[in-house]
Amino acid sequence: DKLSLGVEMRTKLDSIHYTDIHVAPADLTNRFFDNYPGDGMMGMMGQMMQSPMMQSMMTPDMFLEIMKDPGVFSNMLTNMMSDPGTQQAMMQDPVLSQMLQDPNMPATLEAMGSIGPMGFNGATPEQAQAMMNMMKDYNLVPSAEKRDADNDVAFTTKVHLNMKARVNRNLGFAGRLAVYKAWGDSTGVKFNNGSLGDVTLDGNTTSLPHGDTVRLERAYFNLKGGLGSVPVNFSLGRRPSTYGPPLEYGNYSMEGGSPLATIINWQFDGASLNFGLEDATEIPGAAFKFCYGVGFESGWGNSYSLNSKPDVDDVNLFGIIATLYDDDLYSAVFNYAHAWDISDGFTGLTVMPFIISENSDSTYSFSQNTGGFITRMQPSTELGDWDAATLLLRGNFSELFGDVDMFLAGSWSHTDPKQISQNPFYNIMGQGLLSSDGMLEKHDGYSVYAGVRFPMPGDGKLGLEYCWGSQYWFNFSGAEDSLVGSKLATRGSVYEGYYIQPFLNDSFFLKLGGQYYDYEYTGSGNPLGKPVKIDEATAFDTFNAVIDKVWVGYLSATIRF
Repeated sequence: DKLSLGVEMRTKLDSIHYTDIHVAPADLTNRFFDNYPGDGMMGMMGQMMQSPMMQSMMTPDMFLEIMKDPGVFSNMLTNMMSDPGTQQAMMQDPVLSQMLQDPNMPATLEAMGSIGPMGFNGATPEQAQAMMNMMKDYNLVPSAEKRDADNDVAFTTKVHLNMKARVNRNLGFAGRLAVYKAWGDSTGVKFNNGSLGDVTLDGNTTSLPHGDTVRLERAYFNLKGGLGSVPVNFSLGRRPSTYGPPLEYGNYSMEGGSPLATIINWQFDGASLNFGLEDATEIPGAAFKFCYGVGFESGWGNSYSLNSKPDVDDVNLFGIIATLYDDDLYSAVFNYAHAWDISDGFTGLTVMPFIISENSDSTYSFSQNTGGFITRMQPSTELGDWDAATLLLRGNFSELFGDVDMFLAGSWSHTDPKQISQNPFYNIMGQGLLSSDGMLEKHDGYSVYAGVRFPMPGDGKLGLEYCWGSQYWFNFSGAEDSLVGSKLATRGSVYEGYYIQPFLNDSFFLKLGGQYYDYEYTGSGNPLGKPVKIDEATAFDTFNAVIDKVWVGYLSATIRF
């Protein structure tokens, strides 16, 4: 009936260097704040763009200039019509020749010159999509701009207060309070650059820096019993669902959580029912666990909580974890998870760069968030279902050639989209579960994660790891402890090397390491939008910044007692 406490404190220095960040040109993103010119004007421009002569002249940069100042287009056409040689060429064009014969054309051009900048503000989703489709059809979408960024010195401090109690032989309790703070910042809310990690939400409150607030990472009871020779363990509460296998090698720790981190590294609440099958099967370490979790609660605190039919239902997760073999040297573990009705976000806090609102006439209004106001996010749509499975093989080869640890994990994900998001921004882009432009298609994704850890003098450890994810790879690892983003969610490759040196009987250790992220597709870790090759990404794919490559160097000091 005693409560045991354990403390872990880590201070870490990261040096982060981003290369080739792809972003949409400001001349395009600023058009979201300019008024829609009306169907008549857009119809005329669409008609003009059917002209072979116009198609040969128009460039993406020129079209952006016209959107900023339609008078540029009006003056260009007026000058073309007044030049005899150009006028003759226009008469040979099947589209422009008809427009030249229109007696209202001079008045139309004069009106065009006075309407002001053209954009998406006040357009319906259909009108905005038609405008974007016209730009796509006639190759008028500008390229993304590229830039580099460096954060040479970023300090963080993370503190875990671990709690354990054995109430009696059949009942136990475990919990953890956590603080994760970036030096020089205690707001707990980030500016949103398009990543789930930019939102302070239930799944990442203690796993990413969120101010100096003490938060509950895990709290659950274990009730032990048995069915004949099969030990049974039932657990309920906030789950130990972060820092799972095989992250213990790089963290220099025991296993930190139940789900395999290759598919789930995410804080959630729920339950588990575990059966110990070692005696019944005579397989070392054999066990089978059922898991249940709640990813989103729709009936609490949302605008639709008291509706007879909420816009979004609860998001529930179910999974199994099967320990196929574990003799303390070698192990094989299989993990499967399924989530129903994944939503287009979670409840959380962030600072949006702009604010979108839907008006009573189904038009959308856009305004810049110049005041830096904090937004409470909530999901608006059930996107579809998600499945994932992973098999982890681990071994310690001390009996063969020294205390060398190795692991290999292969993973699969499957997305089954049902509808596009009703969030105004994503709706305009026609985005759903790993889909864009309203094209709802099922997709399979794959990932490989491998590592080796060598013994070094003075009880040190040298580790090398590699991770790869395919185009449609998607997992729930947004709570991974990284200032860049989850390497296990990467659509591309991540290379990492580290050296761990313990002191004072493992109560204190230093870790020096480096990572290289080489993203191949957009949207790593994000369920919304079709991933496209970064080298082929246009401005429409980069309204949120898209990172191509990242170098990270880090040094940390950790104390445990």
